[in-house]
Amino acid sequence: MQIDMKFWKKLTPEERLNRVQRALKENVDFSKDANLGYPASRLDEKVFTNESLFLREMPVLNTYIANPNHIGCHTYGTSEYSFKGTQEIEREVLDMIAVDLFKAKEGEYDGYISPGGTEANVQAMWVYRNEFMKTYGAELNEIAILASDDTHYSIPKGANLLMLEWKKVPVDEVTRDISREDFRNTVKSALEEGKKYFIVIANMGTTMFGSVDDPVPMTEVLEEFEVPYRLHIDGAYGGFVFPFSEGENTINFTNPKISSITIDAHKMLQAPYGTGIFVCRKGLIENVLTTEAQYVEGMDLTLCGSRSGANAVAVWTILTTYGPHKWYEKISVLKMRTNWLCKQLDMLEVPYFREPEMNIVTIRSFAVPEEIAHKYNLVPQTHDEGNKWYKIVLMDHVEIEHLKDFINDLSSYKKVPIK
Repeated sequence: MQIDMKFWKKLTPEERLNRVQRALKENVDFSKDANLGYPASRLDEKVFTNESLFLREMPVLNTYIANPNHIGCHTYGTSEYSFKGTQEIEREVLDMIAVDLFKAKEGEYDGYISPGGTEANVQAMWVYRNEFMKTYGAELNEIAILASDDTHYSIPKGANLLMLEWKKVPVDEVTRDISREDFRNTVKSALEEGKKYFIVIANMGTTMFGSVDDPVPMTEVLEEFEVPYRLHIDGAYGGFVFPFSEGENTINFTNPKISSITIDAHKMLQAPYGTGIFVCRKGLIENVLTTEAQYVEGMDLTLCGSRSGANAVAVWTILTTYGPHKWYEKISVLKMRTNWLCKQLDMLEVPYFREPEMNIVTIRSFAVPEEIAHKYNLVPQTHDEGNKWYKIVLMDHVEIEHLKDFINDLSSYKKVPIK
């Protein structure tokens, strides 16, 4: 993989601290300034004191106490002047992600740091629902969401909120792939039911399997039917992993059919909960402009409204601590551990699924006794009866020593033959 980044750079601790302190000085200071119009303040100093040297030298914690409100979308129009310093840091983060990581053209995207991947996915569906209604006069019952059986629950949640129908596309039980024929049949069935407009969700790392959907057959099928559609990539889990694949990654804005992408910073990036990221092409996010928010400079284009600027500073701090090359090294180590685990499972003839460039291994439940699954906190596909899978996520804290213990326990299990 060639790593060529314009905005994402590694900074020293002093450079990071100075940058955040400069941003906070450009913000309103609730502890010193007379600000009579804001329904907000710094965090309560009786509870959250900022007098210790420790806090003053920790840029993220310092920002949490300063409590900047990043209401609005700071890539579109104007924003609240009082928080311009940390808003600029958010724009720097979005450049690193949208331009450097996902290959958007500079200045040709909009986005924001959301309170999580769920909101970012709902934001995308909200944008496209409104676009279809404004552009084509679409009725709610004419718009369908197309997403796989393995898609995250934020998609049916968003469908419920937006009063849209989610059309489940089946996946292969072994490969977790969506076949072109199954996708075509789902679209054809939806058209026969009167659907005319489609919001397509393709996964870059599903929650349970880490599987990655190929969006190209999806768009080709929709274009065969000559129907309006928008394509959103849910990279909430895989967004900071899959782009660092050994091969060329084309699931980004170099594909003109992709309109938006979701990434979660509180998963692989280990940012504080909840920190998601939504980015889309220019000309789309204004479909959800809330003109009634007249007292907000620039009004509002986000689902959440008020949100903490400290989350943007946290993401910025993590990215500039690593830089792209060190981040690539970190992901490579996690993939090596994943490869080791898969090799051990192969030797034990334990059936599992693993997307080649991802760090999730999902094991057939019959091969893992319940007591071992509980001991190692494996996550089941369902907590109800009939669970078929357990997943292992190779995060930063999961080391070879932990995996060895798990494999030793699994290899000693004899009550149910491992097939």
